[in-house]
Amino acid sequence: MQDIERARRRIKLRDLHILLVVAQRGSMAKAAAELAMSQPAVSRAVSDMEHALGLRLFDRGRGGVEPTLYGRALLRRGVAIFDELTQGLQELEFLADPTVGQLCIGSSESVAAGLLPAVIDRFSRQHPGIRLHVVQTVLGTTHYRELRERSIDLLLGWIPTPFGEEDLTVEHLFGDPRVVVAGRHSRWARKPGVALADLADESWVLPPPETFPGAAAADLFRESGLRVPRVPVATLSIHLCCRLAATGRFVALLPGSILWFGGSDLGLKMIPVKLPRASATSVAMVTLKDRTQTPAAEIFIACVRDVAKSMAEKPRARR
Repeated sequence: MQDIERARRRIKLRDLHILLVVAQRGSMAKAAAELAMSQPAVSRAVSDMEHALGLRLFDRGRGGVEPTLYGRALLRRGVAIFDELTQGLQELEFLADPTVGQLCIGSSESVAAGLLPAVIDRFSRQHPGIRLHVVQTVLGTTHYRELRERSIDLLLGWIPTPFGEEDLTVEHLFGDPRVVVAGRHSRWARKPGVALADLADESWVLPPPETFPGAAAADLFRESGLRVPRVPVATLSIHLCCRLAATGRFVALLPGSILWFGGSDLGLKMIPVKLPRASATSVAMVTLKDRTQTPAAEIFIACVRDVAKSMAEKPRARR
């Protein structure tokens, strides 16, 4: 590679932006259309970068372009550079007016049905000018792509144990044991001392087995010495799960936090079934390690911790 100092003087933010768009679109022509530039100008900008670095950044072909090993390395750093620049501009905006800003939150559906509404309710009352964008994420087999691509600022949800993602930081918020639920008018809702084996022949609503929640549910039954029961409906939709259980024809396994935060509004009742310790899972907040958080994100994170702290005391208070 050519002299780093000389290459650094020649490469500008505009060049990195062009590089990122070309990689995202996989085509010089498509990148040119998005950037409102001519295709020769885009091609020339990429060629000039390759010449300045003395390295080939893209392989060209009839089907478009593909980053080389060198291109992928530079792109990773380029994403971080633009992320830090965006964070800096947002921080300036916040410092100029601390009542405004925006934040993108990733959440598993179970957290979106329990903890998150309580956090947002408190946060939005205190900071109504900060816009929140919430995207649903599926945890377990995910590669946490949204965090790594910096399309979300933080992620809330169940996490597998042990957690082996070295570039991410995990903060455990509270233990969230799963509970067996049925509709308020279900025959099981009126029976004391129900064992999990008593429910073996019931119609269960459980997460799909190939997902992290589904695998955790299967482990729970196996730890109890039972086969996984008949599952006429497999879904990750908490809304569908609650609505079906509320009919009284189905039983379901839910995170306890959903009932603690909104059980009275769902038409559900917890069945007093003793479950193995494996039923306890951890709700956590996941962030990208070494990423500087915006002031808005720091305030939201503090709000999450406050609500989670009160949440951690609820199971003990209700025993």
